[in-house]
Amino acid sequence: MPKIAVIGSGTMGRGIAYVAAISGFTVTLNDINQESLKNAKKYIYDEWEKSEQRGFLTKEDINKGKDNLTFSLELEECVKDADLVIEAVLEVMEVKIKVFQKLDQLCSPSTIFASNTSTMSPTEIGAHISRPEKVIAMHFFNPVHKMKLIEVIKGLDTSQETVEYVTGIAKLMKKETVEVNEFPGFITSRMNCLIGNEAMNMLMEGVATAKDIDKAVKLGLNHPMGPLELADLVGLDTRLRNMEYLYQTLGEKYRPSPLITKYVKAGRLGVKTGAGFFNYSKS
Repeated sequence: MPKIAVIGSGTMGRGIAYVAAISGFTVTLNDINQESLKNAKKYIYDEWEKSEQRGFLTKEDINKGKDNLTFSLELEECVKDADLVIEAVLEVMEVKIKVFQKLDQLCSPSTIFASNTSTMSPTEIGAHISRPEKVIAMHFFNPVHKMKLIEVIKGLDTSQETVEYVTGIAKLMKKETVEVNEFPGFITSRMNCLIGNEAMNMLMEGVATAKDIDKAVKLGLNHPMGPLELADLVGLDTRLRNMEYLYQTLGEKYRPSPLITKYVKAGRLGVKTGAGFFNYSKS
């Protein structure tokens, strides 16, 4: 099985590491912050335990997952033997490019580079390193262990071999894939951002409460989750960055609702802070 390095131990990085390790890959999860790695390890182990209690995993599955997964602060050590590196850092292009430039220096010439981005350009990332043909986007969905889809986004210079390689990795993770020719927002993010943004505008205008807007979408349109609840799960800061990028690249219809800007300024970022459009505090 290929060796996978996951860069960034936040919500998406730890979810990708969880699934890759339990699928039989040798995985190293990297971060620059020890506390983040500690939190990621606790999250993954807790989720494995919950999955065992619910009958989705066996004790043997979990033991193998633990054997497959290591945590590291040392980027060079993490990626030196990796066949695939999956980047899951902040959704800021300048940050991603700096990560990929480091990877370009540290990794084997055969290593494939994938960005877990929901909106940004693998073409632009690839243009800043020496192997654009090996750069691709693998857009996982949150929570990674429950969501079935990975969008595979091909940049201008991405080789067909790279597309086939990451599609094969996705299948080994028991995921379905769709192949996307790069365009800002790909498939799902463009639609999700529009639906969520309109829900935020309706809430701001007093059309209905957050609860009733989400209830209408779930029961009337048969969505499994309401758009405001979904934005809270993704993180309102992340959703705002996505909206700002789409607004810059695709125009006026993606202008972020003033309401999400206000919530982010107030530190109401959704589930991860305990409050967003809904309250998640345990008290």
